Parts: sequence; structure tokens; C-alpha cells
Amino acid sequence: MKYQAIAALAPLALLLSACTTVQPAYKDIGTRMGPCVDGGPDSVAQQFYDMRIENPTQGLPDAQQLAKYRPYLSDKLYQTLLKANSEQDKEAALAQGDLFSSLPAGPTSASVADSSTIPNTDARNIPLRVKLTRDGSTPVKWQDEVLMVREGTCWAVDDVRYLGQNPHIDGGSLSQRLLK
Repeated sequence: MKYQAIAALAPLALLLSACTTVQPAYKDIGTRMGPCVDGGPDSVAQQFYDMRIENPTQGLPDAQQLAKYRPYLSDKLYQTLLKANSEQDKEAALAQGDLFSSLPAGPTSASVADSSTIPNTDARNIPLRVKLTRDGSTPVKWQDEVLMVREGTCWAVDDVRYLGQNPHIDGGSLSQRLLK
């Protein structure tokens, strides 16, 4: 009788323990090697574009600029930029224009789409549209897409897709262009 009661309760105990041990996917998302910026994907992307607009640069960032960008960039993108910086032939090809946008002169303002509309809160990577504007005698407006990736507990820029009408950089995205 005692064994029948235990046998009857065992499946119930297993069922209850299974319900309490489910872990969300975001706890198993790898690590991050460098420093990071606090905030969600849209917040970090907006901070990155704000920093770039305050301190515009042309071409491949040098080591000093990369050190400033490091908290915003994924480990992979940071290492790819470092490698491209050390290759002399690539440096000449990437010396002109803003690498982080479709327009060679770069934006003077940026507005990153809100990521709260994305239903999957356990996402490891999220593409976000960025509305960019270049002020001048004839203002230019375009959209690019920034791919945000979660590394550990941090969100970081992993790639930029050039969606402008006539992007000045071939390849479709920053990472594809750096790998050429």
C-alpha cells in the first residue's frame, strides 16, 4: 500500500519539478570579452549613433577610436575592425566615408527603432531599423539596419546593413565589406 502511494505520487512530483526548473534562454547566451554599455538593444544602438554623431569619423577607425567604440561593439565586430586596421591594403580601400552608414558623409541625426515591439524577449540578436538624416542645404534621409547581439548580459552592435538608396560601400553590410 505504501509503495502504491509513492508510485502514484512520483509522476506528480516529476511534473511539478519540471515546471519549476525551466530556465529562460537568455541565461545561456555566452560571454563577453570586453566592457559594455548598460541598456537594451535599442538604447545601446542609440547611444552608439549619438556618440558617432558627436565625434564623426571617416573611414576605418584607428586604434584610439576603436577603444572608444569598444563598449558598443560585439567581440566579433571589434576583432574584425582591429584586423582590417592592421592590413595595409584594406586600410586604403576603407579610408573614405562613414563605414557605419550608407551615406559617405554620415548622419547628423539618428533615431533607432524601439525594440519593445519585438515579441521574443529571449532573443540573442535583434535587427533594428535606424532613421538617419544628414542636414545641409538639401537634407538627406535614409534608413539603415543595425544588428544588435546579446553577449552575456550586454547588448552590442554586431553589424550594419546598408539600406540607403545608393550605399557608398559595396557588399551590403559592414561585416561583408570588411571581409572582402
